[in-house]
Amino acid sequence: METAENNSIVFDPGTASEKQKRFFLARAPFIAYGGAKGGGKTWAVRVKAVGGAICNPGLRVLIMRRTYPELEENHIGPLLRMVPPEIGSYMATTRRMTFFNGSTIKFGHWAGELSELEYQGQEFDWIFIDEATQFTERAFNYLKGCLRGVSPYQKRMYLTCNPGGVGHAWVKRLFIDRDYRRSENPEENEAPEDYVFIPATVEDNVFLLKSSPHYLKMLSQMPENVRRAYRYGDWDALGGSYFSELRRDTHTFAPGRLPRHWRRYRAMDYGLDMLAVLWIAVDGEGRSWVYREWTQPRLIVRQAAAGILERTLPGEEVEATFAPPDLWSTQKDTGRTMEEIFRSGGVPLTRADNSRVQGHMLIKDMLALRPDGRPGLMISTDCKRLLADMTAIQADEENPGDAAKTPHEVTHTVDALRYYCVSRVAPAEEPRTEAEEAAADPFWGGEPSGEYLMY
Repeated sequence: METAENNSIVFDPGTASEKQKRFFLARAPFIAYGGAKGGGKTWAVRVKAVGGAICNPGLRVLIMRRTYPELEENHIGPLLRMVPPEIGSYMATTRRMTFFNGSTIKFGHWAGELSELEYQGQEFDWIFIDEATQFTERAFNYLKGCLRGVSPYQKRMYLTCNPGGVGHAWVKRLFIDRDYRRSENPEENEAPEDYVFIPATVEDNVFLLKSSPHYLKMLSQMPENVRRAYRYGDWDALGGSYFSELRRDTHTFAPGRLPRHWRRYRAMDYGLDMLAVLWIAVDGEGRSWVYREWTQPRLIVRQAAAGILERTLPGEEVEATFAPPDLWSTQKDTGRTMEEIFRSGGVPLTRADNSRVQGHMLIKDMLALRPDGRPGLMISTDCKRLLADMTAIQADEENPGDAAKTPHEVTHTVDALRYYCVSRVAPAEEPRTEAEEAAADPFWGGEPSGEYLMY
């Protein structure tokens, strides 16, 4: 590859396979490459990124991996060996490679909500997400917002992927099933022509088979479902959510007014990285209805308590707020517990059991259909974060009976729901008569007041 203003600089990364060439030449806004393992995905990312930087002066590129060690091993180190110093130099403090023509490649890893703060306001022409199925759809959508700027280059996102992982569902939906969302707002529609998938198997990478002849045998000896996914790129072999019972058409309901006599509860997971709170009502049959959610990072306890009270409406009687037991631990610097601070802030807490397997199994039990044909757990369509997290979270690889603890950003709302499910919840009392309701509620029988609308 001969490129430079004076045609004197040569960058020769090697020979590409036919599938890699298709990846290099694709021009859609979103291009995914991969399927099976061994297709040469990571090499293709490095070569496309460097080639683009050399050929397009001032191009701004971002390469993302899930963790920094993966980033360093798969991209930073190899690129330092691949790119001659007269073409580009790397600064470790900023994790950025700068080229002779002003182009840059920034190397980043995704740390959940903290990364949203890091990349807020940043602009890139090309973004590469290597191993995209290790990223949540929330991360994918956030990074899409960084594809912007006044440069003349078409904004693109390049993804590489294998079946399985927390992002399996959204990658499969967009690039394999080609199931695109439609909205009344045309700007929110997903256009089929924007998404291109280039499938590749280990047979496409003749250079790998030549250098590592035993790799194909190793893939073939894996367990059946893993072999189908990694050897042949079968997207139906892996990738099921831990909560495979969850169905949008069965377990969700449209926002609206719930009966006032239903008992109401809150459940929360708290950490400085993220507060997640759910509001849940229980009807007379013991069925639970999650009708509100709130998530917010970087809140101290007093801010968290104030925010919870602000979002709990006047007249909304919450009988208990279930919380993890670590909030009862004494803080060394203050000698107080976080539970005490929540209580003094107007949010008394009820200590929940922290059993992971039992709690997650109870969620699954509540998702099961009852004799009346309806599940024991219903979730408002307004609770988008909870629904997304429950869809994304995978089984723990070491303990399939438990849900995975990583990536951490999809666990917060699920943990809050778990604390609720392991706590004893009484069903609603019998509804009051119309006369009793009228005496207690001045809006009974008339137009509902906004203070009683639970959404």
